[in-house]
Amino acid sequence: MFIQTEDTSNPETLRFSPGRPVAPSGPVDFANVESAIRSPLAQRLFRIEGVTGVVLDSESITVKKSDDKDWQSLKPAILTVIMEHFTAGRPVFLEEASEDATNDAGEDNEVATEIKELIDTRIRPAAAQDGGDVIFRGFKDGIVLLEMQGSAFALKDRIEMMLRHYVPEILGVKEFQDAQAKPGLNTPEAEAIQRLLEEHINPAVAAHGGHVSLVDVQYDTTYIRLEGACQGCGMADVTLKQGIETEIKQAVPTIKAVLDVTDHAGGTNPYYQPGKGGASPF
Repeated sequence: MFIQTEDTSNPETLRFSPGRPVAPSGPVDFANVESAIRSPLAQRLFRIEGVTGVVLDSESITVKKSDDKDWQSLKPAILTVIMEHFTAGRPVFLEEASEDATNDAGEDNEVATEIKELIDTRIRPAAAQDGGDVIFRGFKDGIVLLEMQGSAFALKDRIEMMLRHYVPEILGVKEFQDAQAKPGLNTPEAEAIQRLLEEHINPAVAAHGGHVSLVDVQYDTTYIRLEGACQGCGMADVTLKQGIETEIKQAVPTIKAVLDVTDHAGGTNPYYQPGKGGASPF
C-alpha cells in the first residue's frame, strides 16, 4: 500500500492520501481525542504523542501536530497507523444508528411529543443553569434517547425520574451515543471490563459520588466516561491512570490503552474541585 504525503499551507499540518476512500461525505474535523469517539482511525492517530488534530476528507487524512514536534519523528508513526488500519480492513467510522432506528416516534406520535415538550420546557432550562444541555433524539421500545452535553450527564437519574413520573410509557433513558450499535460491547473483553466496573470500580467511586461507564471497546483500546462527581474532577486523570486503567489492563491483558471521553469542562460539582488536590478513590 502506497501512502502519498503532501505539504499544506500550514507547516503544522500534513496531508496523507492512502489511495482509497476515507470519508466520502467529509470533511470531518476532529479537534481532540474526545471528539473522535466515532472514528477508530482518528482515535489511533491521536494516541501518537504530538498529534493535536485530525481532518478526514473524501480521499485524504490531514494531521495537525504540536509546534514542539517535527514531522521527521511523527511521519513514520502516522504512516504505520494509516497503513495498518486500511490493510486490516478496519472501518474509518463506527456504524451510527439511523434516523429511523433512533427516532421512529415522530412529531405525530403523542408520547414522543409529550416527552419532547417536557424536555424543552422543564429539563433543558434546568440543565442550562449548570452549563449543560439535553436534546431529544427519539423514543424506541419504551426507551427515551437523549443527547446529553456538559453537566447534563450528572442529571441523568433525575431526568429519568421526572420523565417516568409524567409519562408512564417510559421504561428508561439512554444516552444517544450509548444506544448506537457498537459491536465492541458484545465481546468477551467488554463483558469482563463491564463486570470489573460493576463489581469493583463503581462501588469504589460511588463512595465519592462518581460513576464510570463503559462506552466502547475497539481492538486494544477501551473507551470510558466518568460521570457524576467524577466529571470535571481535578483528580480525574490520576484516578484514570493510577486506578481504572491499571485495573482494566490487569483484568484484560489484551487492552493496551484506556481513553477517557468525558467532557470534564462540563463538570459542575466534582468531589475534588480542580486545582485543590486530594486522594484518588483508588
